[in-house]
Amino acid sequence: MSLCSDGNGKPYYFDWKLRKKILSGKIKLESADSHTSIADYYGFKGAEEDKLNKWEYNPITKVLTQDAKGQCDNDHDKIYEFCKELDFKTIVPQLNIHPIVHPFKDFSVTEVSDGDLKLLKEWDSVRDSVRDPVRDSVRDPVRDSVWASVGDSVWVSVGDSVWDSVRASVWASVGDSVGDSVGASVRAYIGTYFDIKYKVNIKPSNELWNKGMVPSFDGALWRLHGKNGKIIWSGEIKDIK
Repeated sequence: MSLCSDGNGKPYYFDWKLRKKILSGKIKLESADSHTSIADYYGFKGAEEDKLNKWEYNPITKVLTQDAKGQCDNDHDKIYEFCKELDFKTIVPQLNIHPIVHPFKDFSVTEVSDGDLKLLKEWDSVRDSVRDPVRDSVRDPVRDSVWASVGDSVWVSVGDSVWDSVRASVWASVGDSVGDSVGASVRAYIGTYFDIKYKVNIKPSNELWNKGMVPSFDGALWRLHGKNGKIIWSGEIKDIK
């Protein structure tokens, strides 16, 4: 979330009512996520804009970053308290705020059930279709900037770590197929942050994720990774009953 402040803790930002008008073109501004657009809309033009403090707040990680310091007092604490109390459904109604789950650090799974394998088989049937449909389902109502912000938060917090753990377990089979399959699971997990009807079924992967398991596929064998990213099952989908 982009916002500006006047040094006294007064925030200037776009709620969903304004965002919709900007996204639809009814309000002619550069962007719904631009500090300059926020300043312009609220009457801070030219040199007046330089007086404002400019902030970025991530509601998922709860991190407030100062993008630019204006010619006014630093009101970090007041803006941070405002952001923490803000209902982000009033900014992006489709956004679901929940803690980031790391499947390998928050769980210690070492065994696989028949139900887990059934989820894997369901995921195999849709996994190739996940990348663009999940992103595109978010793009129309929310736009790429929000998807990118959430995606970056998840990738930084868990995505790279999950991939590194999987790669360490399957180093002999690392290739495009393994990377694509892990990436599909991460993208499906990013989808849980948006209350949107997706064009593909992302539930099987997310159920596995929230049990502490991530699938990988090397083009021949599927694997389920559990505790510390170690392989806890491997085999062919056709062998799953």
